Amino acid sequence: MKGSGTERFGAVAPGELPSVLWAALYFFFLLAAYYVLRPVRDQFGVAAGGQRTLTWLYMGTLTGTLIVSPLFGAIVTRFSRRVFLPGLYVFFLANILGFYWLLSSSSPEMRSATAKGFFVWTSVFNLLAVSVFWGLMADLFESDQAERVFGLIGLGGTVGGISGSALATVLSRPIGVLSLLPISAVLLALCLVCLSRLLACTPSRPARTVDSGTPPGTGALAGMFLALRSRYLLAICGFMLLYPISSTLLYFEQARIVRAAFESPAARTEFFARMDLFVNILTGLSQLFLTGRLLPALGSGPLLTLLPLITIGGFAGLVIRPSAAMIAWVQVIRRAAEFALVKPAREVLFTVVSREEKYSSKAFIDTFVYRSGDALGAWAEPLLKLVGAASVTTAGAFLPLGVFWLWLCRYLGKKERELAAGVPPKTDSPSMENR
Repeated sequence: MKGSGTERFGAVAPGELPSVLWAALYFFFLLAAYYVLRPVRDQFGVAAGGQRTLTWLYMGTLTGTLIVSPLFGAIVTRFSRRVFLPGLYVFFLANILGFYWLLSSSSPEMRSATAKGFFVWTSVFNLLAVSVFWGLMADLFESDQAERVFGLIGLGGTVGGISGSALATVLSRPIGVLSLLPISAVLLALCLVCLSRLLACTPSRPARTVDSGTPPGTGALAGMFLALRSRYLLAICGFMLLYPISSTLLYFEQARIVRAAFESPAARTEFFARMDLFVNILTGLSQLFLTGRLLPALGSGPLLTLLPLITIGGFAGLVIRPSAAMIAWVQVIRRAAEFALVKPAREVLFTVVSREEKYSSKAFIDTFVYRSGDALGAWAEPLLKLVGAASVTTAGAFLPLGVFWLWLCRYLGKKERELAAGVPPKTDSPSMENR
């Protein structure tokens, strides 16, 4: 699928069209399934209690990721993508139906424990399922193609997110919160159909980019070892650590504000679903008119810097006006920028690495590193109190991290351009790659 480099921004070459369409449909159903579940998860998080309970839920998510990441690494070592990808989504589908059964038929005490387990599971499911999707995209498309078509593929996911959010918004009150789970399961089953068609219509690729007969990875911990060997991947780890730290700090602010503003579970679920709907509409408009133009024109580095800049501004806004309206605006703008512009730029970073790194290291970074950032963010406030800095605001504590985050964005943009152009990485020894 090597592009000629002469196509206009966002153009799809005739030979690319079937793969791009099936990839977009695949992402449509995947995010539709997730966005039906997301407001249910957020409602369970608010209902679980205060910040202390949320902190332990985030620790549970990190623990779940610690268990899942090496298992996933072992699986992708032994099976080709035509085996492990469908199997992964079938497993997730069975999980959703299992949670629905437990939440619908168990005792109140068991339902409370199951709701907390669902919060943890949904957080792991989101990261791993989406990480695997973009790992496959980085495997199918080369760097120049990715800059043209990732925005279009992402748009398919955004429309799916809009559809899932709209379903949750409209149906959460009439049919009840729990009845959203079987709807998500049906959407995930349709996602599997699209994955099958995408793999069937994808032609053979050069060995450097795709080798469907050879499983990616070299062991359960391959992703971690590969990331530790590469300065480039370590910088991506830094980016992916700072993003969830800031997201968790904002999530805690959101939980406090929403808990005070809304009393009923249905009202909270509807608020979260409506916020997701606005996020996905703004994301879709941006992907339609901006992503395919800005990413090839500016490159990954400048677009990556949007996230730390918006985050710093969002914290400042919440200091001035800590209201439900303000948290909604901050989250909508920040998440729309992440999905429409920053995430496609971040995925381009993986188009210039080896196939092992596209799957094993990417899964490690997108799950374990990301959830480690969640845990660090969850413990930020208790740690500030422990060191006697309880008076320091969240915005003030995050400011130096935001400055470092901006520097990482500049470094990653520069290195991605060099690797895409074929500039060889510096090495410290013949056996130690140091991108």
